[in-house]
Amino acid sequence: MFGKVKKWLGIEGVKLELVLPDMAFEEVGAVSGKVRFYSKNAQTVTRIRLVMIETYSRGRGKERLVDEYLLGEITLDQRINVPVDEQIEIDFTLPFESVKSGMDEFGDKNLLTGGLAKLAKTISNVQSAYRIEAEAKVEGTALNPFDRKIIKLIGIR
Repeated sequence: MFGKVKKWLGIEGVKLELVLPDMAFEEVGAVSGKVRFYSKNAQTVTRIRLVMIETYSRGRGKERLVDEYLLGEITLDQRINVPVDEQIEIDFTLPFESVKSGMDEFGDKNLLTGGLAKLAKTISNVQSAYRIEAEAKVEGTALNPFDRKIIKLIGIR
């Protein structure tokens, strides 16, 4: 009985880990990596959902505003049998498209406006952070394993 409850809750079940490079390039428009699975019990993964999210913050103190933007998403619908005490790795390529703010578009017009936009972003404390999240659907469990990793995006803003 206790074993069934542990399996249903995902305790001692499939664990998921993202294996990513430290950075990605905006010009490429995609991030390649691996999803690593391991488990203490044999189980089956039926779906993997991967997303790339930008957290865009600006302002200071109580005036601070934070928005999140979905830059890319893929779903891998495939059955993956995860044997006991073995690691399984699944390769993926996650395409993404960056979102430009009004200030970034103004800065792209020419060299002078680029400097003004950079100064305005510094004064407004504008920052972007990027992360990739993965969640897997495992047969017979209520709680899905997931992982998230922060990644640097080169060539953006």
